[in-house]
Amino acid sequence: METDYTTSRLTGWGRTSPSSARTAEVSRGDVAAFIKDSNRRGVLMRGLGRSYGDAAQNAGGVVLTLKGSAQEAILDVDAGTVTAGAGVSLHDLLKVIVPRGFFVPVTPGTRFVTVGGAIASDIHGKNHHVDGSFGNHLRRMSLMLADGTIQEISPQLNPTLFWATVGGMGLTGVILDATFALIPIETSLCTVNTIRCRNIDVLIEEMSHGDDDHRYSVAWADLLATGSRLGRSVLWRGDHTKLAELSSKDAAQSLRYEPRYLASVPPVVPSFGFVNRLSSTLFNELWFRKEPRRKEGTHKSIPSYFHPLDAIGSWNRLYGEGGFLQYQFVLPFGCEDELRRIVEKIVVSKTAGPLVVLKRFGASNTAPLSFPMPGWTLTVDIPTRAEGLGSLLHSLDDIVMQSGGRHYLAKDAHTTPLAISRGYPRLEEWKQTQRSVDPDRRWQSDLARRLELI
Repeated sequence: METDYTTSRLTGWGRTSPSSARTAEVSRGDVAAFIKDSNRRGVLMRGLGRSYGDAAQNAGGVVLTLKGSAQEAILDVDAGTVTAGAGVSLHDLLKVIVPRGFFVPVTPGTRFVTVGGAIASDIHGKNHHVDGSFGNHLRRMSLMLADGTIQEISPQLNPTLFWATVGGMGLTGVILDATFALIPIETSLCTVNTIRCRNIDVLIEEMSHGDDDHRYSVAWADLLATGSRLGRSVLWRGDHTKLAELSSKDAAQSLRYEPRYLASVPPVVPSFGFVNRLSSTLFNELWFRKEPRRKEGTHKSIPSYFHPLDAIGSWNRLYGEGGFLQYQFVLPFGCEDELRRIVEKIVVSKTAGPLVVLKRFGASNTAPLSFPMPGWTLTVDIPTRAEGLGSLLHSLDDIVMQSGGRHYLAKDAHTTPLAISRGYPRLEEWKQTQRSVDPDRRWQSDLARRLELI
């Protein structure tokens, strides 16, 4: 067949470090031909572009998007599993499975990620302390190798390649489809308890002793507040609402699922954006004050609890022309003092945007490049125009490395090969597996070259 490309300028969701590549949207049957047609800069699959850095870019090479339809997904009600194409988004899949009484096993803060992207990044969510990351629920997948052949892999069938693909950032092959377990639900609501914490120390204490009683837990923190209010926070813990908790009127529509959109940021915004110290301080004050000190039993829809930012289209444009970095790391339990030091450094720098999230992770899975490990994970959005940003982040990197922590590849836009090799002690093991199935370096990305993953 004759391959047809468009030259596209690509960035991650943070809109930093753009690069150009030949791009095409392809069907499953055409993937092999496009791979064969690639040049020395290689090929990469891209989902919906929600990795924040350069993980889904391939400067000078080929970037492919796989077509997919949630209507073609196969839901096995008895087994509680679904088989879906890698190009299917969680957004579209939820519209199919929620009315049937199921929820995805793991969702990040956005539903606009594909099944393939969820596997390649081994996404985690508010329930990692209970359910682990996406790879924990994966039963099997079809993987196209660099030579165009297709292998069926699972935790039992070629487990080494299977776990190298989970969290492998698309560098072991093309995920074509996958089967994974779902969570049965009685309603499309979550019962959420809210606690307002006066500082980071109160938050850590509260999460340490109460998270295990709930399936979901996430905290927002104010990293512009100082003194006794350092890291003041709002903690939301939730569980899927039972049918018996609803009134007879609400029970009649217990599995209704209708994501709503409030607004969309226009394509053209001021070059400096709308996120600055003044606007962030005002937002943080309002966001903290609007929540009750403690409230239990609030019913929230799936979109409002899991994906609140998805209600605002193209919200990443708010940061202006230069975009923003999302800095995410995890520190092991026992490193709470180091976590506090990082929070203090960010507060002193006055660089943090209003989007700051703290969660607790549970046990790791078997994947060598899976990010979660038992401990604390903090995510901070920082505008790239922030003064002294490079020095700040490298000083934070040092604390993370010295504490035995690591950075999330799907969010990274600045770290070094040293930071990744220190944070992922099984990196060389993963590289050996990757080279065994891709000796000619067919799979490439800007992130892989920058961090010397291949």
